Parts: sequence; C-alpha cells; structure tokens
Amino acid sequence: MKKTRKIKLTFKPQQSSKKLLKGLKDRDRYVLESRFGLNDIKKKTLESIGQEYDITRERVRQIQDAALKAIRKSDSYDEAREIFTEIEDIIDSLGGIVSEESLLETIHDDELIQNHIHFHLVVGDNFKKFKEDKKFRTRWSVNGDLADKVHSALDKLHNHVTEEELLSEEQMILKFLDRLDGVEDGYVDTDIAQQFLKLSKLVNKNPLGDWGLTSSQNISVRGIRDYAYLIMKKNGSPMHFREVAEAIAETFGKKAHPATTHNELIKDDRFVLVGRGMYGLKEWGYRSGVVKDVIRDLIEERGPLTKDEIIEAVLKERYLKENTILVNLSNKDYFARDGKGRYVLAAGAKKSKKTKTSTKKTTTSKKK
Repeated sequence: MKKTRKIKLTFKPQQSSKKLLKGLKDRDRYVLESRFGLNDIKKKTLESIGQEYDITRERVRQIQDAALKAIRKSDSYDEAREIFTEIEDIIDSLGGIVSEESLLETIHDDELIQNHIHFHLVVGDNFKKFKEDKKFRTRWSVNGDLADKVHSALDKLHNHVTEEELLSEEQMILKFLDRLDGVEDGYVDTDIAQQFLKLSKLVNKNPLGDWGLTSSQNISVRGIRDYAYLIMKKNGSPMHFREVAEAIAETFGKKAHPATTHNELIKDDRFVLVGRGMYGLKEWGYRSGVVKDVIRDLIEERGPLTKDEIIEAVLKERYLKENTILVNLSNKDYFARDGKGRYVLAAGAKKSKKTKTSTKKTTTSKKK
C-alpha cells in the first residue's frame, strides 16, 4: 500500500493552539478544548458539555461561536498569521481543495495533533469548509473558483462511469481530467488528481487498486464472491475453485475455504462453470448452462452444424473431453441429423424452448 506523504510543519500545533486560547475565559476555553479534542483525542458533544454546566446544547453552541470570534479578533490571532499561511500553502500544494481526512493524514499520524490542525482550520478565516454530503466528503479549500471547477468535473465523472466499469487509476484520472474545464494545463499532476478523486464518495478503488463506482460490488467488496471476481478478473482466464480460494487468501489475507468458495461461485451469475471445478467470467463471453445447452444455443444461432464445427465451438467455451460433447450430441431428445448429416435441434427441443418462452410472456402479461 502506498504511504501518504508527510509534510513537516515549521510550528508546533499544540503550542500554537495554546497561544490562540490564552485570552479566553476559563469556560470558553474549556468548551473549545472539549469540542475540538485539544486535550483528549475524543471530542465532546454539545449535549455532554451542556450537562456538565447544566445549560442547553444550543447555549454551548453560542459559547463556542462567540469564543471563535473572540480568537479571530485577538492579538494572538494576528501573531499566528504565518502559521495560517503555512497551512494555506499546504492545502495549495495538495491542489487547492482537499478532503479533511487526506489533509490531516498528510500533516501527521497522531490524532491529537490532527485535532489541533483541525482547530486551526476552523479558526482561520482563509479556509473554506465544505460539509460532507451524499456525493462528497468533508473538504477544505483556499481557492473557491478551483473548488467549483473540481466539483463540476467530479459531477460529470459520476455520470460517465457505469456500474460494471473497472478502470485503472491512470484511466480514471484521465477520465476526470477530460472533464476538468478551465484549469491550466500542467497544474494538476497525478498526486493532485488523486487528491481530487478522494473528494468523491461516489467513486473509489477496490483492494487491487482498480477504480469504479462505490456502489458497484466490484469496488465495495463485501464477501467471497466479490473477492473471487477480482481474482479471476486479474488472472484473465478460467480458474479452478481451489485456485481461487488460495489466491483470495494470498492476495487479500482472507480465509476462503475451497468448498465455500465453490458454493459462492455457483450462486453468482457473474461466473460460469466451464469444466470440472473450473470457472470463467460470464463477461468473457462464456454461455451459462450445461454442455447440451451450449450446443443448442450454437445451433440456434448458426443453424445446422457438423460434428467437427460443434466440437471446435464448444471447446472454446468449455474445458472438457471431446467424448463428453459426442455423448451430449447422441441425446435424441435434443439433437437430430438433417439430410446432409449435420446436427440440428430435435423437434422436442425446439418445442420445449418455445413453451418456456410463452410461459414467461404469460407470466409477464399477468403481472401487468
């Protein structure tokens, strides 16, 4: 996993916070320290602080807002201008708009120090906060015009990625940049583009680093089936269910019993059984069904076929012996020969398919 690059600060956040708070009344200072987690990592709620002072949560909010305004008007705030400018430069180096989580992780791993940086972001009048919503994570900006352009580009991106798509990081970045209008060429490098993508809650990457819609089971991996899909997609060719189970354990560190993996593959229509214990992905063009179903589909699509034509076509879709195909061809309920010795569908097989289709139509009409 790629480590988040760290930016070394020239100031000590805890000392800076202490200076900013020094002119406040004891209760006001306590409210801010508690709300922002400046002494303890765990931040207190308005309600819990209100219970301590026997006042309403709304009154605590008023005290908090008034204390922040007092800090911005204080001499301590003016003395901290260079510190706010340094944080502003950090945000600018990350693209001008960055998710709160990414920003804090870039500065420090320690949660207490992260809380102090967050306090500076809230106090500083140069920083614009965008609250989390259905599409975007909590984010901070120092460039309003750029923020609007990034939001617009991400909105367009959301509408141009399908549920099934899996894209490399490079492909996703290019797709995003194609929609980022009005930004000077060369300003957005790969690192900044990655930061912009992290703003979105609708696109994300899976454990193998491929990107897509967060709602897709190919991205938000929830169980053995999804892990199996990623493994098989990466492999690029059919695999035995035992191989899949072993690969899941090696790649993701997840326990995957072969029998459980086999059962999960059977239940999921993304996978097709193509041989004894061998599975391929349906998206690769494999037909579902047993051998006789594959032969029947081929004849329906192409018309009468010779034995050799059928064997060649079936072996492209199934890992089995030729004799297995010949045994299925001898099933007179499904297949017959025409005057030229080619295989065609038996009358019963045709009738069976039509009956099945008409039954579906009847069911549909009843629902209407």
